[in-house]
Amino acid sequence: MYASRSHHKAIVARVSQMPDWRPMLKSRSNGIPRIMGVLNVTPDSFHINSRVKNSKDAISRALEMYKDGADWIDIGGESTRPGAQRVSSDEELDRVIPTIKSIRDRIPDLCISIDTSKAIVAAKAIEAGADMINDISSLSDPEMGKVIMDYGSPVCLMHMQGIPENMQNNPNYVNTVNEVRDELSTSVNKLLNMGVNSESIIVDPGIGFGKNLNHNIELLIAGREIVPNDNISLLWGVSRKSIFRELLGRDNTDDRLPGTLGVAAISINKGVDIVRVHDVQEHSDLFKTMHSLMNKGNVVKRSANGK
Repeated sequence: MYASRSHHKAIVARVSQMPDWRPMLKSRSNGIPRIMGVLNVTPDSFHINSRVKNSKDAISRALEMYKDGADWIDIGGESTRPGAQRVSSDEELDRVIPTIKSIRDRIPDLCISIDTSKAIVAAKAIEAGADMINDISSLSDPEMGKVIMDYGSPVCLMHMQGIPENMQNNPNYVNTVNEVRDELSTSVNKLLNMGVNSESIIVDPGIGFGKNLNHNIELLIAGREIVPNDNISLLWGVSRKSIFRELLGRDNTDDRLPGTLGVAAISINKGVDIVRVHDVQEHSDLFKTMHSLMNKGNVVKRSANGK
């Protein structure tokens, strides 16, 4: 077991001092999704402005996102952009563990997610202060389920056709929505059969991970149709991705914020619980504005003659 007896008391003590992540897995009572800020401790993540060089820079970025309204910070130490090469567990740990510890010490009530597909990295990250595991490979590491059970952590399972090195070579589906839902359901059932509570599981359709433009659009339109059961939460990670190059002709990731905000706006009507984004302040402003207009604004109806 990753959570050995020698660590058990320390883990229990740490968890008792950490924020309650349970309400943060669901959208707010008004339907507005929670905001997860992206923090990449990598030299090669696809959006340059999301990268940080060291723990000091990471703390500064995390504090900024927290003040701007982030409910979560998602920390990753291995790029998963199309064509990215894998890094060793040791290198990934060297990148993320100091960052997690520093952020947990400085911002004790911020929820932290570890973006990894490696069980050993997930375990060490939780011991360092992370709350949730964000596994883009949906349990490809056979030990990941044990980590989830041993530590009692929530987990996000993402759909991906292929692996980052080849996932965009020729993605192909007969029925995109059904196939994504079925594959996510298989991973979810593995955890349910182990005794994991369905309310601590989140699913992510994996926009841009082994999908072309049409596949991505179909999945966004489907919304919660890909969720295996009603107790499970839904996360969208669409921020500044290549869907906006194909849809809007925006080659540079710096030019993809308007498209990203458009997707975030529709997420409210699609039952999305968490949006994973690079731009926390802009999404926070968007949601506050939408909430104000949805709840306080007066609907203006046109008369029969259009006036």
